[in-house]
Amino acid sequence: MSRAIDGTKRNNRRSKILKLASGFTGRRGTNYKAAKDAVVKALRHAYVDRRDRKGDFRQLWIARINAAVRDEGLSYSRFIDGLNKAGVTLNRKALSNMAIEDPAAFKAVVEVAKKALSK
Repeated sequence: MSRAIDGTKRNNRRSKILKLASGFTGRRGTNYKAAKDAVVKALRHAYVDRRDRKGDFRQLWIARINAAVRDEGLSYSRFIDGLNKAGVTLNRKALSNMAIEDPAAFKAVVEVAKKALSK
């Protein structure tokens, strides 16, 4: 069987890969063989990093909460322990936003945690 070198399917497949690789540096953006490997790797990293982003944001929220709680004389772990004992179910994103946007409300939450720890 002869080899098709100018068929529509082949061109469409290659142009799809090259379109995904546009903007890549050097041969990886223009040469099909190099672009194919680069696109596979880029898509794999994109998939993994979308999941890693969740952990990165959680880490950021914890750092912000820790900084705000230290001003009130508690550590992050003691604060979370106090919230759990008090039965407060605010997530870390909400606590972080509260610490930045509404310090008075955050201070009230810290007092609730401190009261639960002292019992």
